[in-house]
Amino acid sequence: MALKVEIKPGERIIIGESLITNAGPRAKLFIEGDAPILREKDVLPPRAADTPAKRIYLAVQLLYLKNGDAAVVEEYRSLAADFSEAAPGARDILADIDNCILIGDFYKGIKQSKRLVEYEELRIHHV
Repeated sequence: MALKVEIKPGERIIIGESLITNAGPRAKLFIEGDAPILREKDVLPPRAADTPAKRIYLAVQLLYLKNGDAAVVEEYRSLAADFSEAAPGARDILADIDNCILIGDFYKGIKQSKRLVEYEELRIHHV
């Protein structure tokens, strides 16, 4: 069964390692296959990964797009260990991300990583 994706005018999505921009009116795409797909709202550009939680988010995003690349897994583990040491209150969220990575559900890992970014933002604004 094909995945149906509707794209607004000017909206961008990533399919596999390709960026697709809708230059016209609203478009419907029917996608068959196992290529990773990310909507623009879920994409964190590398230049925007300017906090520890966002760097973790970026690593998990790359795991999703590169289907669990071993070098990215090691980078994630290092970032997560540092974050856990600095913010012990985030260990439950990091454990949820770890579980997603262990079972290969990188898309769900991205969603869990958003929670980590929100946690970090709350702590920064609270201080």
